[in-house]
Amino acid sequence: MKNVVVVGSQWGDEGKGKIVDWLSSEADVVVRFQGGHNAGHTLVIDKKVFKLRLLPSGIVRSGKISILGNGVVIDPWSLLDEISEIKKKGINVDSKNFMISETASLILPFHQEMDEIREDAAGKEKIGTTRRGIGPCYEDKVGRRSIRVMDLRSESNLDSRLENVLLHHNTIRRGLKKKVYKKIDIKKKLMKIAPEILKYAKPIWLKLEEFKKDRKKILFEGAQGILLDVDHGTYPYVTSSNTVPAMAATGSGLSPDKIGYILGITKAYTTRVGSGPFPTELKNKIGDTLGRRGKEFGTVTARKRRCGWFDGVLVRQTIKISGINGIALTKLDVLDELDEIKMCIKYDLNGKKLDYLPAATEDQFKIKPVYKTFSGWKSNTKGVRNIRDLPENAKKYIFALEDFIGAKISSISTSPERADTILIEDPFKV
Repeated sequence: MKNVVVVGSQWGDEGKGKIVDWLSSEADVVVRFQGGHNAGHTLVIDKKVFKLRLLPSGIVRSGKISILGNGVVIDPWSLLDEISEIKKKGINVDSKNFMISETASLILPFHQEMDEIREDAAGKEKIGTTRRGIGPCYEDKVGRRSIRVMDLRSESNLDSRLENVLLHHNTIRRGLKKKVYKKIDIKKKLMKIAPEILKYAKPIWLKLEEFKKDRKKILFEGAQGILLDVDHGTYPYVTSSNTVPAMAATGSGLSPDKIGYILGITKAYTTRVGSGPFPTELKNKIGDTLGRRGKEFGTVTARKRRCGWFDGVLVRQTIKISGINGIALTKLDVLDELDEIKMCIKYDLNGKKLDYLPAATEDQFKIKPVYKTFSGWKSNTKGVRNIRDLPENAKKYIFALEDFIGAKISSISTSPERADTILIEDPFKV
């Protein structure tokens, strides 16, 4: 028995929601360990669509425990709205099947405003954030001034904590000639929802220790993708947290030695939302085809995703950085109509060949992809559940991709439906 970490190996939007939901049939506990309500998952279950923002994907399955770890930043109002929405679809959410780390930091109204102010002021240099306040909240966490879930238990403690964080934010707001926030107003809003939030609050590290002793299977669900990691991604066009698998331990309180298998979700092509370098981006008819067939729009923002060929160099790099054991290849069926398919196998930087992504942002924008071309299969793979039933050219592409990135493909997703998955290796049983 192994605990499994699921992460995106690209820039996010790889289809983690479906894979986590699929794996959660075996798991007992599903844990989100970083990010916030900027990271969406779309699940299709019995023709019913669930769009999740903060809630772990396991919440849609009965008998599972879903957790938001200490590494997650939580907009409490957004969370309560999401719980209300999913309850209307017949999903039960209570303190027995859903828990929040008492040490998780809270996103407050001034965080979202600061996010918007910065993006608007950046002009052409904007990062492309979702404007949900994620970054400013993480800044307060690192600055040791954030409001945490546990602070809602004590009115006097909340007073003190709000004074500290508002001293920082109101100083900046005055400098920007923005209206300052009054402590009493935010305090009233927080105290009003405190009982609803606190009923889910627990010492998650201790609960995970109990689950380990009971030999429960734990599935850790990452948000975004490794190329958006604040340390290892395409900085500064990244998210505000660590998205690598190691964060599963830090962001939950589970000891690192208890993580057994790391599954990297990888799209059969590449997409990106927002600004930043994208070496294999296709600003042509093929890119439009990928976007149309793949329904490439953000779950949270509805923003159109940029589309391009599969970048083997980048995925190979994220595999090495993160220690990914196996790959879940998604959206293979999106490529069904194409005459030929390309894979990036190296970069050209001013005539110099590179087999890795250079660290300098200006170089990341300059590099040109060097491709290997494959013949398309021009036949339907949607819903295929056995690798033997895939077209020969599809299998050739898959095996070449596997060989280049240096990690075993453990499953292949052929539609958004949970059951349309080719299982090659079960992460819980390897």
